[in-house]
Amino acid sequence: MLKYFQYNKKISKKKLRSFLEKRKFNQNNESLTVKKIIYDIKKNGDKAVIKYEKKFSKIKIKSPKIYFSKKEINIIEKKIDKKIKQSVDLAFNRIKKFHSKQKFFSFNLKDKYKNELSYTYSPIEKVGVYVPGGTACYPSTVLMNCIPAIVAGVKNIYLTTPALDSKINPAVIYAAKKCGVKKIYKAGGAQSIAALAYGTRSFEKVDKIVGPGNAYVANAKKQVFGDVGIDMIAGPSEVTVVADKYANPNWIAADLIAQAEHDIFAQSILISDDLNLIKSVNEYLKKQLYNLPKKNIASKSLKKFGLAVYTSGKKNILEIINTIAPEHLELNTRKNKEIIKGVKNAGSIFIGEYSPEAMGDYIAGPNHVLPTSGSARFSSGLSVNDFLKRHSLIKISKTGIERLGPSVINLAQHENLEGHANSIKIRLKKDK
Repeated sequence: MLKYFQYNKKISKKKLRSFLEKRKFNQNNESLTVKKIIYDIKKNGDKAVIKYEKKFSKIKIKSPKIYFSKKEINIIEKKIDKKIKQSVDLAFNRIKKFHSKQKFFSFNLKDKYKNELSYTYSPIEKVGVYVPGGTACYPSTVLMNCIPAIVAGVKNIYLTTPALDSKINPAVIYAAKKCGVKKIYKAGGAQSIAALAYGTRSFEKVDKIVGPGNAYVANAKKQVFGDVGIDMIAGPSEVTVVADKYANPNWIAADLIAQAEHDIFAQSILISDDLNLIKSVNEYLKKQLYNLPKKNIASKSLKKFGLAVYTSGKKNILEIINTIAPEHLELNTRKNKEIIKGVKNAGSIFIGEYSPEAMGDYIAGPNHVLPTSGSARFSSGLSVNDFLKRHSLIKISKTGIERLGPSVINLAQHENLEGHANSIKIRLKKDK
């Protein structure tokens, strides 16, 4: 099932990078189509949103409401399964508890010249959350994107999801209501991203857009960035599992499939120093795929982008991990503590045999919105800080400008900015 790759030569790193890049090139570039959609939304508002919803969703409704009424929300919410409701409640409490520990606090600094310097935080005013999938959409996405915003103090959260025919998972409605979402829009794709970014008669114009989506959604977020903030450009999901001979191959196979069933572009990689384990994992993959509802998706993902890397030594293992910079990293070895010390690039790290990535997706507490496609080299998962703005407060005393001002003048003149220098000189003149 998994492609086999032995990592022990000088050219191995180059070959690995080539394999990783292949997945990026296989993803379609939707830039031009998205650009046209954004332009249309900016020009025609709700009318254009409905047009694209009908086009892409193939629905036949003449005058659909573009957002859920309170009455609709209350009716749909009551349809939620009791067990799912309890699970959403548990997940909400755990995620909120974890993120509450991330709060950032202002500070004040007073230097020897009695200058007062401060750092303060304030929440973003309006946030838009994209939730993919219509009837198949995910309440976990609602919780992971809304809760850090709530903890940050965001008062206005708007959610959009493909549901123009009013069909929606009751758990999504329940989760959104629990998170205090102001309005739930019935639109998906690039058109909903554009509507949130620029506003329409129905859509509230927001300051930041978060949440995962397909290639059109990701491209739309990229194109509206600058007019609004975004969380990240998320690609297909991925996991890298490091396992030794003591690991359970049946469990490892299950974790690889858990990622592969997301998308045909999802990536599942196994790193091991034991060939027998790799062989066993491949056998269990075949067995588990047989009855998997999303067998076709998972099989294509594993065949095209799955990889088993055989190597030995901590140095090689860490080099591979940090080159991949995986969204999810599972460590299932007897030397987890040693390996962790050397991990520089990873979105979220799952330690030990009882810590499958699926726990992090739903209920562990840390956020499951994580950097993909190697972007863990320079970015991190969604957090409370993503919904906060930082402000510097500067109050310079008379003594402060007298003592520090001459250096400012020197630097400003060195950069040929005489106006800057003069704004200091004029304050240092004795005859004011």
